[in-house]
Amino acid sequence: MRFTPQFLDELRARLPVSEVVGRRVKLKKAGKEWKGLSPFQQEKTPSFYVNDQKGFYHDFSSGKHGDIITFVMETDGVPFGEAVERLANMAGLPLPAVTPDAARHEQRRKSLHDVMDLAAKFFAETLASRVGAKARGYLADRAISPATQLQFRLGYASPERFALKEHLGKQGVSVDDMVETGLLIAGNDIPVPYDRFRDRVMFPITDLRGRVIAFGGRALEKDVPAKYLNSPETPLFHKGDNLYNHQAARAASHNGAPLIVVEGYVDVIAMVTAGFAGTVAPLGTALTESQLALLWKMADEPILCFDGDRAGQKAAYRAADLALPFLAPGKSLRFALLPEGQDPDDLARSGGRGAIEEVIAAARPLADMIWSRELEGGSFVTPERRAALEARIKELSNGIRDEVVRRYYRDDFVQRLQRAFAPEGGGGGFAGRGNFRGGAGRPFQPRGAGGANRFAGPGRRGGPVPTLLPSGPYQAASPQLAASPIMRGQRSAMSRREALILQCLINHPWLLHEHLEEVAALELAHPEAHKLRAGIIAAFANDHHHSPDPGEQAEKMHADLEKGGFIPLLQRVERAITTQAVWGAREGAARDDVLATWHQLVALHRQWHSLLRELKDAELALGEDPSEANLAWLRDVKARMGEVDGTEALIEGFGELSGRFQKSV
Repeated sequence: MRFTPQFLDELRARLPVSEVVGRRVKLKKAGKEWKGLSPFQQEKTPSFYVNDQKGFYHDFSSGKHGDIITFVMETDGVPFGEAVERLANMAGLPLPAVTPDAARHEQRRKSLHDVMDLAAKFFAETLASRVGAKARGYLADRAISPATQLQFRLGYASPERFALKEHLGKQGVSVDDMVETGLLIAGNDIPVPYDRFRDRVMFPITDLRGRVIAFGGRALEKDVPAKYLNSPETPLFHKGDNLYNHQAARAASHNGAPLIVVEGYVDVIAMVTAGFAGTVAPLGTALTESQLALLWKMADEPILCFDGDRAGQKAAYRAADLALPFLAPGKSLRFALLPEGQDPDDLARSGGRGAIEEVIAAARPLADMIWSRELEGGSFVTPERRAALEARIKELSNGIRDEVVRRYYRDDFVQRLQRAFAPEGGGGGFAGRGNFRGGAGRPFQPRGAGGANRFAGPGRRGGPVPTLLPSGPYQAASPQLAASPIMRGQRSAMSRREALILQCLINHPWLLHEHLEEVAALELAHPEAHKLRAGIIAAFANDHHHSPDPGEQAEKMHADLEKGGFIPLLQRVERAITTQAVWGAREGAARDDVLATWHQLVALHRQWHSLLRELKDAELALGEDPSEANLAWLRDVKARMGEVDGTEALIEGFGELSGRFQKSV
């Protein structure tokens, strides 16, 4: 351990938190503490406090808390060791002495870094010389300007067999050092070591401190065995543990730029030139576990941008499989697939920043990629194939190591499978693909679609497990599926509360006169609820819905929805209301009862979604820090969610003005 607890304590003692923080935040004295505006997010009222006596800062707006080391790590985006070194330099505190072996090793690395820097300068000089004309032409064809060439320290290795070897030899570099850094090819069967890179455009690869540790070379002739050639493994370079443009991308992502992963050096340069400074690339290999860990240190959800061909899609699937076991609360990937036949360089040159932004905006979550891969080209016409699909999905979700993420993935896949098995062909998925066809040309439909589904959305309560029988309109595909979570529990995919909101609007369209914006802004969990809401708003836009008679408005609304093909969705709404009907949502209810019911439903709906977001935050906090405080927070959120469920039951008491006896609560 280089930095002992004693050294770190001495460092904290020498540097008051207010001194370190005060270099970035304007602080004002507030009693025994200091306060200022948050450095982590925009705010107008100071909520950032520093306490020198206790040696910490706390930001109430973002919840971030720590000491001087974590502050430098957070604000400068540097790892622990680098933060300690910066603070030690600020405090005038000598860094701890290292062992003699470690000192020799570090000195050796410094000398090898010097060799790589000399090589990079030689390649850059060669590119600028008469010999580099062909390479400059290639870069011009790729729209890489001279300024960009300097920014990325691009160079050219001449076709000569010993050009670099002779140049470095004149600088006093030994052949052994050139071999050890991978600049020369040597071996027992090679009497005279020679330059590894010849007639190639050179892309220096740097570490997080900007030091050259390796090279990637792009051949200019078509008949060479390898289009791209990278440095071999050396004491400085392990290709699976590094990323191209890592240093610059880390700074950019820390300042808010999206972190984007592309496949090659030229793609990175094209993306950076187009304005996406937080772009990196693996180094001649598929994404590795180490590189994935580096990405997650920079951003919670890096975007993997792959070429729009079959190979790019396969690369996306490989990356999804790699990441799945290591997912953690808040840590995932998104996938952006480019148009067919284009890579980021092509897209940047043809469409510029706008075209790239469209692709990035359409990035898909990791769960979508996994699901698409499992369905791709599949035919699920037999019960056994459908059971095999469920088994594969279950196996994939079981591979996630984090318990919380694994549970959410299971629920997500259950929902997807359920929609694929949805009755009446309305759930999309397989029904839309034409793969689930039963006897007499009917779509395959699981039994028991009349109840609520505990996986389908917020506010759902579990119900009795229905008996699965081989008769009736809904039939189990196989014994395996009959026993699976897909087939268990109640079946509606729409929450009771959302169904009641929609029923209110259908039976009382006059609500839209005063609440149209409120209706359009409501968060709805299920896509069928979104679809029906859009149909209701479109029907309301017709002039004849503005009749002064509420009953006539309701009749016209029903008629328009039926003409629009919404009968199956209207039936789903009816089935989703599993308890006794809410009086104020029914036709003929008094205006005041309707308004009381509407306001209660909307308030509870908004409160529920707010609690869902808080629940996610509480689960993330507990995953990162399993403390009693975080556990208490999680329990409190769940208790409040239970209170919302209890309050919702009170809606059934509304209706006195409509002639219904108000029950005692």
